[in-house]
Amino acid sequence: MRIAVIARIFGILLTVFSLTQLPPIAVSLWYEDGTHTAFTAAFVITLVTGLFMWLPVHDLRQELRTRDGFVVTSLFWLVLGSFGALPLIISPYPALGITDSIFESISGLTTTGATVITGLDDLPPAILYYRQQLQWFGGIGVIVIALAILPMLGIGGMQLYKAEIPGPVKDTKLTPRIAETARALFVIYITLTLLCGLGYWWAGMTAFDAVGHAFSTVANGGFSTHDASMGFYANNHAIMAICIVFMFTAAINFGLHFIAFRSRGLSHYWRDSEFRFYVILTLSAALLISCYLWYLGTFTPTGSFLHGFFQVVSIGTTAGFASESFYAWPAFLPYVLLMLGILGACAGSTSGGIKAVRGMLILKSGLRELNRLVHSNAVVPIKVNRKIVPERVTDAVWGFFAVYILSFFVLTVIVMATGENFVTSFSTVASCLSNIGPALGEAAAHYGSVNEVAKWFLVLAMLMGRLEIFTLLVLLTPAFWRH
Repeated sequence: MRIAVIARIFGILLTVFSLTQLPPIAVSLWYEDGTHTAFTAAFVITLVTGLFMWLPVHDLRQELRTRDGFVVTSLFWLVLGSFGALPLIISPYPALGITDSIFESISGLTTTGATVITGLDDLPPAILYYRQQLQWFGGIGVIVIALAILPMLGIGGMQLYKAEIPGPVKDTKLTPRIAETARALFVIYITLTLLCGLGYWWAGMTAFDAVGHAFSTVANGGFSTHDASMGFYANNHAIMAICIVFMFTAAINFGLHFIAFRSRGLSHYWRDSEFRFYVILTLSAALLISCYLWYLGTFTPTGSFLHGFFQVVSIGTTAGFASESFYAWPAFLPYVLLMLGILGACAGSTSGGIKAVRGMLILKSGLRELNRLVHSNAVVPIKVNRKIVPERVTDAVWGFFAVYILSFFVLTVIVMATGENFVTSFSTVASCLSNIGPALGEAAAHYGSVNEVAKWFLVLAMLMGRLEIFTLLVLLTPAFWRH
């Protein structure tokens, strides 16, 4: 590991990240809400720190190697999340402490969407805008890391995509193709955001809300400018439909969007095994929940299908918007939604969770074992997109799943040990580890009532979930630091 190379990268990152404080300053001055001093102070602190790290090593031209990539990827969210909390710490509104500010910032950047803030409708516009912007920048960070870096690092079976996506394919260093990949993905990301924002505005949102919700929708983050979340617009079916479309679009592997961007065609989407698996799963779950809500008489037939489909897509894509208080829905429904969020959507998207491709591989692997019980000598290869998946990838997926479940149970017990009840502990850990946002129990409405110690462990869960767990845990192994 080369400290100078890593310092140069984080110097550049912080210097660029400091510029994200400028739009909120403009919003504050436009609305005259008085928060521009907090954002100005955050801008200066972040910029000076970035330049302090970058200037001594700015002439360094060494390429980033795989070992350095683990460190940079792991520290990316923590460092930017900590500096991103500065405006929330400094601003008198919404009067958050250090713990809550870091929780809110990292929740935004990791696109988790868990919030400790109440009274959103009364907050200064610049603070509301900044929360949405955090998620938008976090979303593009998620995509670039997922598609350009994690496959090369071989994290939990994501090397399956090494030859399938427009990213680096060498195993010794992160190549300049990352920059080329990032630029193309950024164009796609901005295009989706513009289309989403224009759609919201056309459907009846104010320009401010349209921009803010487009940021969090395309990032599948779930932050809103209203306490009622998208329920504020529940009577506007056009807005709800636009939200569903763009949440789902952002939950598709951006590698497929990249191919569509290059080839000007759409037929490759349905040829992708993971996409088909996720579409079928989402439609099945949406029909099940909608019909059950209708059967119980919770809503009218139209309301049952509107809220059923919206919440399945919202939680399943780990966006976490709420059209209604789904945590109060009867019977098993809130837990079905939580399970969908734990699985998550497609790899290489802005969504969190285990990822559909891993779920698909685990299912195929289980079916293969059942087949082997009947035909013990049969050779049954597992295929994705008509290609045989190497055993090394299957083993990595099972390893990831085992570590994910173990981490989930350990963190649940730890949060319970801090004083939270089982439902709150179970659901908050599941939500943060899968970057979903909404939870059950005492944290159903917001995380403000969760104790401070538990919040730090939930921050750890968000980081682990966004880092695909192995990226963070590998830093704790003696072998990583031995050479």
